[in-house]
Amino acid sequence: MTDRAGTPAEPEPDVPAAEAGVTGAPEESHGRRHWLRWTALGVSLVVLAGAGAGWWFYRKLDGNITTDTTAADELRRYEKERPAAVVSAARNILLIGSDTRAGEGNREYGKDVGTQRSDTTILLHLSAGKSRATAVSLPRDLMVTVPDCRTAEGGRSGKQFAQFNSAFEVGGTACTIRTVEKLTGIRVDHHMVIDFRGFKKMVDAVDGVEICLKEPIDDADAHLKLPAGRQTLHGEQALGFVRARKSLGNGSDTERMDRQQQFLGALVTKVQSDGVLLNPTKLYPVLDAATKSITTDQGLDSLRDLYDLARAMRAIPAENVQFLTVPRRPYTYNVNRDELVQPAASHLFRQLREDRPVLVRPEHGEREGKGVDPGGEDGRTTGELPSDGKPDDADTPTPAATPTFTGRNAAEGACA
Repeated sequence: MTDRAGTPAEPEPDVPAAEAGVTGAPEESHGRRHWLRWTALGVSLVVLAGAGAGWWFYRKLDGNITTDTTAADELRRYEKERPAAVVSAARNILLIGSDTRAGEGNREYGKDVGTQRSDTTILLHLSAGKSRATAVSLPRDLMVTVPDCRTAEGGRSGKQFAQFNSAFEVGGTACTIRTVEKLTGIRVDHHMVIDFRGFKKMVDAVDGVEICLKEPIDDADAHLKLPAGRQTLHGEQALGFVRARKSLGNGSDTERMDRQQQFLGALVTKVQSDGVLLNPTKLYPVLDAATKSITTDQGLDSLRDLYDLARAMRAIPAENVQFLTVPRRPYTYNVNRDELVQPAASHLFRQLREDRPVLVRPEHGEREGKGVDPGGEDGRTTGELPSDGKPDDADTPTPAATPTFTGRNAAEGACA
């Protein structure tokens, strides 16, 4: 060897491998490289397996969802008569609890006679800024005008004045949506239908929901027997609790809706907890139960759509998730039926339609619709609307303060 000047360089002395910085013999170095290659391969396989499993879970959950195209096709026929969305960024979702006895796990609640009614119907309003959620229960016994609807057999039902829940029986989801839109003037953007079995599975997936009972319950029709006090209800008991009517309180659907709102508030709080949403072992059963349980429109029929909805709901503080029942009273001609209280009901519909806030408070024996002038009764005490199909806001005063209605928020839970 020579240096840069061309002078022959002195030979370098032999240096042991350890002193020269070599950590092992050639065989050891080769073994280490061999081990690193296998480690990299193993990590790659784990990553690929995880990605594959994630994709499989996604596809499975996505495939669980049942898409209702029939309702969308039917609603398109009546697009001209449907109300327009006033605030485009807000969302109104109609949640329908079907009392069908068809399907696994449902027949024990009665004989399957091939018909179904909407056992529970809730209009869920999500504000444009996703800062508020208002869930309005529509009584099953509310007397309303049900429009002429296409039946399952392809015939026509004819326009009729009947109980609200009959709309689902005669014309399915589309007929129920049209009835709600004509009643409220609110555009329904999406819908979900859930049956008894789906509800039970959802409650079981979150390991039950806590409630408090002042008195024991023994209701054979609802398959429910519970002691008084604080306790956690699981699927079967939870379903009995929200469906029981005859043996609780005065046996009215009014008290049943109040229990449903209490329970749903507690369920929302449970699902919003980090113990569920941030724990994959708990989250997957919830998603699996939810996706298997629902039939929905094409706008919510993917896991991504439902995830976006759940994420929006989780971001809303529990105290801003409110439950209430539309202002109503016993129907003039049949105390076993309901009618709207006007102008309070119209004012509530207007607030939601225009994405304005409402407040709720516990009943405590006070009059419903507090905060809204109870005067100005316009004679439409049956829930019918003017001929143009829109609520008459002219007789609905606009108070300076945010109107208050009987109800509760999710922060109260079922043990408030």
